[in-house]
Order: sequence, then structure tokens, then C-alpha cells
Amino acid sequence: MMRFWVLGFLPLVIGLLPAAGSFSWAQSQSRAVVVQATKRAFAPPLSQSMPIPPQSDQLSSGLPEDELAIDVRHRTSLVQDSVIQGSADTTQSSVFSALSTNSGLNILGLGTGFNGYTQEAAPPDANGVAGTTQFVQWVNTTFAVFKKSDGSVAYGPAEGNTLFQALGGPCAAHPNIDPIAQFDKLANRWVMMMPIFRNPSQLCIAVSTTSDATNGGWNLYQFQPPIAQLCRCVPMPDYPKLGVWPDGYYITYDEGSNLNYIGTSACVLDRNKMLSGAAATMQCFEHAGSSFGSLLPGDLDGTTPPPGGSPEYFLNFNSNDQSLDLWQFHVDWTTPTNSTFTGPTNIQVAPFIEACGETGVELNYLATGSCIPQLGTSQGLNSYGDRVMYRLAYRNLGSHQSLLANHTVQIGTGSNQTGIRWYELQNTGSGFGLYQQGTYAPDSSYRWMGSIAMDKAGDIALGYSVSSSTMSPSIRYTGRVPSDPLGQMEGEIDVLSSASVLHGSYGWPYWGDYSSMAVDPTDDCSFWFTTEYLPTTATHWSTRIASFSFPSCTTTTQNFTLTVNEVGQGTVTSSDGKINCTNGSGTCSVVYPSGSSVTMNATAAGGWAFSGWSGACTGGNPCNVVMNSNLNATATFTTTTTWAIVHKASNAGNPITNLTIPATGTGNLVLVAMMFNGGTSVASVSDNATGGNDTYVSAGARSTIGNYSTEIWYAVNSNSGATLVTPRFAGSPTHVEITAWEVSGISTSSPDAVNISNGSVTLNNTPGPAVTTSQVGDFILSVLFAINTSFTTISSGNEFTNDFKTYGNGWAHITSASATAGAHQASWFTSSPTGVYCASTVAFRRH
Repeated sequence: MMRFWVLGFLPLVIGLLPAAGSFSWAQSQSRAVVVQATKRAFAPPLSQSMPIPPQSDQLSSGLPEDELAIDVRHRTSLVQDSVIQGSADTTQSSVFSALSTNSGLNILGLGTGFNGYTQEAAPPDANGVAGTTQFVQWVNTTFAVFKKSDGSVAYGPAEGNTLFQALGGPCAAHPNIDPIAQFDKLANRWVMMMPIFRNPSQLCIAVSTTSDATNGGWNLYQFQPPIAQLCRCVPMPDYPKLGVWPDGYYITYDEGSNLNYIGTSACVLDRNKMLSGAAATMQCFEHAGSSFGSLLPGDLDGTTPPPGGSPEYFLNFNSNDQSLDLWQFHVDWTTPTNSTFTGPTNIQVAPFIEACGETGVELNYLATGSCIPQLGTSQGLNSYGDRVMYRLAYRNLGSHQSLLANHTVQIGTGSNQTGIRWYELQNTGSGFGLYQQGTYAPDSSYRWMGSIAMDKAGDIALGYSVSSSTMSPSIRYTGRVPSDPLGQMEGEIDVLSSASVLHGSYGWPYWGDYSSMAVDPTDDCSFWFTTEYLPTTATHWSTRIASFSFPSCTTTTQNFTLTVNEVGQGTVTSSDGKINCTNGSGTCSVVYPSGSSVTMNATAAGGWAFSGWSGACTGGNPCNVVMNSNLNATATFTTTTTWAIVHKASNAGNPITNLTIPATGTGNLVLVAMMFNGGTSVASVSDNATGGNDTYVSAGARSTIGNYSTEIWYAVNSNSGATLVTPRFAGSPTHVEITAWEVSGISTSSPDAVNISNGSVTLNNTPGPAVTTSQVGDFILSVLFAINTSFTTISSGNEFTNDFKTYGNGWAHITSASATAGAHQASWFTSSPTGVYCASTVAFRRH
């Protein structure tokens, strides 16, 4: 949300918001706007990249940026909340059962006191999610990866643009606030989203290629919100939220221009394409209308998908008629004109008052919204009671589907005291309706900034902040089990007190934009909650990460996860229909009850053959496993075709601006390796193919040392007739060397392996970076740039050949189309070592 103050940022953002043009087109929009990714690239694992450290900009003592103005709702004449559960409750029992949970980690998150972190902005966007072995927290512009086993830091802290260096452009140059970290539980992949509030605005998306956030690669994408192309303005994709759904990654954001609210937008990214690294599109409905406020997309918990053909759901609330507004997004990737965004369906709920005098979607908190008291100061804190709070948690329990939501309300007209209004909507087959609701306010303290989720047993956890005039803001959670009375939560647990963390009060009104309650995908029982607090040892915020579970979930049924991995191209299906994994995409991971017997079959794609199972399975088809632990099974497919070099060309100069090549054919891989000086980088690569310019992307293999660099770019499925390859640099190098290859028989997926290295030239052994391939017969390319040394040869007897030796430096490629899977490394020899070198290596799978 654009409430942050970062030194030097406000003038830039306001300067990019000219007066809005006409938006009447959006009011009658009946079809989705299709947006192609403006950039895509593959990035090597984070473990191979140095984190870009958090910026050292100091917090300004001035006011945060003004926000977008809108007033779309009005307060009701409500006297008392009719579903309150607390000290003011006159209609229900106020007896609270003691909350019993199994405590997990309780650790310091990003913020004050975190090693290597520098305060950048206020307030924090506290967001985090658990994966199979890690927890990723992304707060404002900085993220970190933690080990779930002990809470230690596996990577970071790092600026968000660390993820996008291989992509180039604004995503690589500008970290930004309002990020979202998600975990795709159906594919066991990380999904990271960072907006760019610049000219033009962008959405930067990173999708991991494995379940390991540090040691696996990333597919990177950059999308430009469509309204920036359809109106004479520079709007911001403000307050973006992301939900994972089987047919797409769904996004909502608020659009504004010239500090005016335009409307809320609903978009979807092509999940299957992004999982495989292929060219992807985004479909958007811009916008739902300025009379509606912020929307939240549904986010899937567990590994049971919605029923076939189910739409994605979006939710906000409407205090005009005391209802929840439910929207439905049906996407058609084959025929986008068939995609629909319909609603709202009004679901009546108990009347409520928006907290702290809110009258609509308040996007300027200087006037209202700061009524939360705290100890020792008259400064109130923002309630953020104008919208449904992140996440809209979805779960399919078989007998019914559930949606969970919460927002902050004023419990009555007699005081400003706030509580958490929460809802469970259920769908048993005829559409969603209200199943239960409640307002949690167990005493006279103020509660706000909630996040809610459900585990596989139907237990609900609600995390939030709590404060009063007699206490400093703290972090708590409550919950309920299915046997509790409807609308009733149990007692609460204080996260900071549980960890003996001293906390203080805050001198600003700006207290977070959202918190995050996530469910662990491994056991589908553990909850992970992260939000803000203020340490007593500092004047700026920090965050906490806490995990816990309900005994009723962990003891009722012991579940284990079966994960399918694929080497090569093919499909793995289970006889029960739950696993359907194709080339690593689709449903590749399923949670089964202990003792379950699962039978799987592997089917090779065209041009491939199934060669056998490994891991939990061995031998051929079918594979049968019994789920007495978490299991991983790997199906290996080998290609029945080989790659071949169609042609290659090379040149060097001071500098050269392009490379003439023999005319290319159709459907092949075109590789372009570049060596250059000048402390610059490659901005883009293009050619003059007669069928339309090929799309080149970075392989994520940029190596640098001092003022010198090597980079490898590529285009798959080439068009015919290209005779000229032209790189464009971000700066002006004085020396450039270029070599290009056209290779047939290569997969259209992203690189199989990427690595870089640099260092001092040594006698008769200057190795290029090793890559470890996962498939027999990969095509491997290595390039080395030595500044003051002439290399004489590639090491004898290895698998590489030196194609060209220009200006005393070398390119090499692997000579065997049947090289075994494993580590491969080119080594250059020289008898007179001098200076330093940098090198890049990339491997591509054959068909």
C-alpha cells in the first residue's frame, strides 16, 4: 500500500501521476485484456548470487505519501455488534475455552535487530509463507529465507530486486514495497511478486523451478498492467495481492492516477506456462468500478483442488448493505474472449461499523483511521478497518468448500474499541453462503490487523495485533476447532510474551498494511504467523515469525506427502487421479493419510522413452508405494533424438555492434555468448528473422570481475531467415566479442543448469564453472573472458571443444550428444598466466 516513506521516493511517485484521462472504457469492459509478458528470463539459484543488501536510506520524520482518495461506503446506525464475543457481549456466552496449541518456532523476523538488515521504510508489509523445508519472509523491499527446522537464516536479507537481476530492466534495478511471497502447494514451487511504481508501472513475478528457494532456479517475468496502455496516465498497481489457484496465479490491485482512485482490478497469470518457463500472458479485467473497494483473491490451502471447472473467487465487504461481495473469475487460456469476471453476489452478514471512523476505502490515513491506543503516548495507530485483510483462505474439505475472511470493526457506538470480525463461507454444491461469523473482542483491548486460515482438520487460526492505553502493541492469536459453538473462538496466546520479548509503543500512526497467516504444506497442520511489533530497544519496527498447530490436527490423522519428480519429458499419473504431473507442472505433490497405498504410471512424451523409476520407486511401471513417511519418487525419461550444431559464427572488435550469421532455420535454439568491458550489461538481444524477430532472454549466466563481463542469451523455437544478431548494452563498452550457435534438437524449456565463476588466471588450469545436468545428452556451452592472457587450448581428453579463440579468449561447447547426466566443466590452459578471468556456463536439455 502506498503509505510508506522512503527517502527520495515520494517526489518520484507523485511526479509519475499526471491527471487521469477518461476511464469510461472500463465501466463497460466485458472482455479480458490480454497482456504479454514484456520480459522473461531464467535466473540461477539464489545460492549462486550475492544478496543485494538492504538500502541504507533513513526514515524521514515527515509524513508518508498521500494516498488515493475514495469514499464509496457509509457508516450504519448500528448501536452494538450483534455477533460480538467478548466483555461487551450481551447476546452470547462470554466464556472462553483455554486455547491449546503445540508451539513451534518463535523467532525474530526482518526489522530492527535482524543481522544485516537496515531500516528502509515504514510501516512494514509483513508477509511470509512456509514451503516444504523453508519459510520465506518478504517485508517491504527485503526478503529472507529461513530453515523451518531451526529458524536459522538460509539466505538474506536481500533486496527484492536480487531475484530479478537476470531479467534486467526496472525489476532488476528497483526494489519496491507491497511484495507478496507465496507457495504453490500443488506444484511445490515458490511464487514471488514485486510491483514497480515507476514509469511505466510493472509487476515482477518470480516462479521457482524447485521447492528449494535457495538452491533451485527461477523463471522470471515482467508484466505491464494494461490500464497503463489504455489510458493517458501512469497508474500504480497499488496494494497488490496474489492468490494461488490451479488454473492461474490471480492478482488484485488498486489503480490510481494523480492521487485519485480509479478502481480495483482483477488479473490472472498463466500458471502452467510460468511453471515451465515458457512465454506467458496475463488476463485482466480493469476495473470492477470505482464504487467498489479493494478485492482479495482466493488462495488455495491444502492439496485438494477446487472441483473441476470451479472459478476463482474474490471478496470485499460492503457496509452500505452490510454484506460481503463475492466475485467469480472464469479464465479461458485458449480463447481469452470467453474469460469472464462476474459479480458481485451479496452475502448478508451481521451489521458492523467500520473501525476508527472509516467511511469507505480510506487511502489517506492522515484524516481518519488512527484510533488504536497504546501505552505511554497519545499517538493512535491505524486500524486498516476499511477492507478485508489478507488472506482470503480457501480450502476444499470434500464435503464442502470454505472461504475464510476477516476485517477490523468497531464493536459499538459507545466507544472506538475495535475487534476482529471473521467469517466462514461454505459451499456444499449450490454456491457460497454464510456458515458462521463472529467479532472477537474478549476484553477492553483493541484488536486489529488480522489474518486467518484453516488446517486440514477444519481448525481455524486467527492472528492479529492487540493494544490499549495500558499496554504496548503486542502480537496474539486465537483459534477454534470444529466442535466449538459456531461463531466462537477460544482464548488467545501472546506471541511476544511466550518468547519473553519486550516491546514498546510507536510514535507514528502507521502500523503495517497487512499480516500473514499461512498453513504449512508439509503437514497441513502447522500455522505460520508474521506481523509487526516495536522493540523497546529501538524507535523503529521489527517483525516476529511464530508457528503453532492444534493437537486435534496432528493427532487425528498422520499424513505424509508424496512428491513426484521428473527428469526429461513425460507424464506421471496415479490410479486415484490425485497425481497428474506433466513435465514438472500440474499436481506433482499430494498429501496422503498414513498407510495409504498409491499406484503410479509414467508415460513418455513424443520423442522420449521412459527409462525407469528411482527414489521411493524402483524399476519400471507401475510403481506402488505405501505412505508411511514423506516420499519422493523420480520418473526418468530419455530422449530418442539428439542435438546437432547447425552453424556457428564469431567476431570481436573495439567494439563490434552486431554479428553476421548464416541464415537460421525454424524451431531451433539460437545461443549468443558475449564478452565485453566497460562495466555495463546486456540490455537486450535481437535478430532480423524474416518470420518476425526472435525473443531472446538471459540465461541468468552473467559473470563479472572488475570492469569485465560474460553473458549468455538464447532464443528458442527460432524463426527462419535471421542473418544478423544485435546485442544492445545498458552502457558503452569499448571492446565486445560475440559468438552465436544455432542448435537443433533442444527442448523449449528453460536451461537445465547454469553457473558462473571468476578469479585469477592460474598456470595450465583455469576452469570454467561446472554445471550439473539432470539428463543424458544435454547441450552445454561455456564462455571464458581473460583480460591479459592468451589461452592455448581446452584441456585434453575432456568433453569440450574450443570453437573459437578470439582476442586470446575462448568459447567451448560439449562435443557429445550422449554425455551422461552429472557434472561437466571446461578447463582452459595457458603457459603464461596473467590477470583475471570471468566465465559463464549453461546447459540446455535435448528433446
